[in-house]
Amino acid sequence: MNPVLPLAALGLVDAGFSGFRAYAGHDARIRKQRAVVRAALRGLSVGTVLLLAPALTAGAVLLFAGDPDRAYGTLADGGTGFLAPLGVYALAVGLSLASYAALPYRASTLAMVLGLGPLCLVRPLVVAVACAGALAAGGGWTSLLVGAVAGAAVLCVEPYVHRRWYAFPA
Repeated sequence: MNPVLPLAALGLVDAGFSGFRAYAGHDARIRKQRAVVRAALRGLSVGTVLLLAPALTAGAVLLFAGDPDRAYGTLADGGTGFLAPLGVYALAVGLSLASYAALPYRASTLAMVLGLGPLCLVRPLVVAVACAGALAAGGGWTSLLVGAVAGAAVLCVEPYVHRRWYAFPA
């Protein structure tokens, strides 16, 4: 299985949510759907640019490898190991969002507080576990390198968007 597309999709979805999180709490208006969409698109655009870093890192690994086919297989194994913890995390976030959307007001608020709140806090730990998964899956140091660059990229989206657009009140 080639993990590139699922990893890219998860990274881009995470970037959109990071843009939203950077904006959340900065606007007291009731009707703010356009601002929320704008924030998510800002996160997505920043994430798209930052996620070029792991793609270029993987490309450099393949370019300088003595045996590109073997290096590709190693990176694919590492990517699969990187994807496993992220998939579990994405499933937990998806279930929490589904609970928020489907449950009545009080229960959906509880789902947000008990689900999405702690899940946002453990994102860096999940990225670290994913890097360890890339190494444990047989990806070697090259997969660890690409995974660490990818992890740093997704974790930098929210702070960048916050500082660029939302650090000071509008």
